[in-house]
Amino acid sequence: MSRAAVVAGLGSWVPPTVVSNAELAAQLDTSDEWIRTRTGIRQRHVIEPGSATGDLAVAAGRRALASAGVDGADLVVLATSTPDQPCPATAPEVASRLGLTGVGAFDVAAVCTGFVYALATAAGLLATGVGDSALVIGADTFSTILDPADRTTRAIFGDGAGAVLLRAGEPGELGALNGFVLGSDGTRRELIEVPAGGSRQRSTGRPADPADTYFAMQGKPVFAEAVAMMASSIRTTTERMGWSVAQIDHFVLHQANARILAAVAQRLEVPLERFVSNIERVGNTVAASIPLAMADAAREGRLGAGQRVVLAGFGGGLTWGSTALTWPDLKTV
Repeated sequence: MSRAAVVAGLGSWVPPTVVSNAELAAQLDTSDEWIRTRTGIRQRHVIEPGSATGDLAVAAGRRALASAGVDGADLVVLATSTPDQPCPATAPEVASRLGLTGVGAFDVAAVCTGFVYALATAAGLLATGVGDSALVIGADTFSTILDPADRTTRAIFGDGAGAVLLRAGEPGELGALNGFVLGSDGTRRELIEVPAGGSRQRSTGRPADPADTYFAMQGKPVFAEAVAMMASSIRTTTERMGWSVAQIDHFVLHQANARILAAVAQRLEVPLERFVSNIERVGNTVAASIPLAMADAAREGRLGAGQRVVLAGFGGGLTWGSTALTWPDLKTV
């Protein structure tokens, strides 16, 4: 029988500094009501000056290892679009700080779909015997790349990290990840981007327009694409699992916007109550979004052993993806 990646540990971390809607309203032309009605967000966490994505990744990774009752892993895969620096990747330092020097460690960049892509990558490596365990972390600090004067993006995004410890096992086990779907559409990359800072802009030899150094997103088309692609990938994943959408106990989607979650639920014709949501407390944490939502739901006792769960994300690239598992009996930390 082929090997599968089995979820054996789960951890999360958000920085202690909380920024409420009221605090944003005092700085920008916005209000608590405006933010809540459009996004469902009441607050978000942001890192302190001098902190970085790697710091959050280490904290979440440590908790995932403790949850699994182990002190190591053969691989570290970090999903992030806000690495500590452009070069080198952040994962090797994260691994070293966790005491995992010498293991395979690398970053995966797929924006808000990053965690699903990282899960699929780690699952493939475990399936082929490259390792017997993998620490998969989603971590982002989008507060560092937002225009301070942009009320829309500053209202939406927060910082955080979530992680799972995967071990090699069998496809039929509780916690085994199966039914992976990954997709992309590079013709629409301009919908979600940071225009400057990469080789294309740098090769011109001209200084970047300051506005192009910040994250930018075209809200309306992103909303439509997110709903369509997540709903489609969820249907494909459930078909591959031999499940119907109606048989899914919980959907843990990328926490982009409360209205997107509601629209996906409507398109799938399933009750919104089955959709895990913590966006009200943490905002859109990009690659950290799905594991943070899983950790919160598990800690609250909402996810129980034997329940059918689907994970799905959508992000820049454009990228999207999903996977499914029957929830294992996990210790939460």
